[in-house]
Amino acid sequence: MTGWYHVCFTVPVLEAAMADLTAAAGVRWSEPAAGRIGEWDYRIVFTAGDAPHIELIEAPSGGPWGDTSTAGFHHLGFWSSDVTAGASRLTAAGFPEAFSGCPYGRAFVYHRMDSLGAQIELVDAARQSDFLAAWNPGGAAMPVISES
Repeated sequence: MTGWYHVCFTVPVLEAAMADLTAAAGVRWSEPAAGRIGEWDYRIVFTAGDAPHIELIEAPSGGPWGDTSTAGFHHLGFWSSDVTAGASRLTAAGFPEAFSGCPYGRAFVYHRMDSLGAQIELVDAARQSDFLAAWNPGGAAMPVISES
């Protein structure tokens, strides 16, 4: 196993959560971005600088992020050398799949980890350079779970 690269919280109001974390801990933010996966619109932001990152997602309830009407811890994110193999590994270990972005052309998957009351996200390591370009230009490469 290797180090996680982000922790994610779902929040009802992105700007309020950003302001609170900045006031409490001096956190700096990248610019928020809007997106859509399947039928679900969302807004997302990551902390500026190197990993580990804090990710905030604002989205309506009922989509991939569940009940987003109140703020909460959603997942720990890890890079994976092979999301399909990693998803199979997690399922076999007793962590059921909660949502896959793969059918939507997005190489990530969430698996439930009930002992944490949260999920584990595997993201295809092939997307790491795009992540760095968008959220941490010039940032260092992050560790990847080898699924071989």
